[in-house]
Amino acid sequence: MPDQPAPEIEVLRAAYAAFNARDIAAALALMTPDVAWPRAFKGGFVRGPGEVRAYWTEQWSEINPHVEPVSFHPQEAGRILVDVHQVVRDLAGAVLADEHVGHRFTLEHGLIQAMEVGPLPKR
Repeated sequence: MPDQPAPEIEVLRAAYAAFNARDIAAALALMTPDVAWPRAFKGGFVRGPGEVRAYWTEQWSEINPHVEPVSFHPQEAGRILVDVHQVVRDLAGAVLADEHVGHRFTLEHGLIQAMEVGPLPKR
């Protein structure tokens, strides 16, 4: 798909890889200072790198999520919807969820400004 914004998609791929590797610093380096991030398992949003770091640290002390981007769907206004295969395990390794979810990213100046969990595109 030659019309896809390759640099933004590479930023998102790097962010998913950093998240799965639990490399918070590398993931935060791909976000704007005012990033808005959903508290997917708790509700609401956190804002800014410090709050994202605290949320992920708390989340990883309770569950072990792995998120793999499957496909990227550019949308209007610099947004990209990502079809994500998400597997969430408890700390003992039992699968709590194995599903596809939609992550809608807003990017600004090549960095992630916001992420929302949303519906996937119709197949």
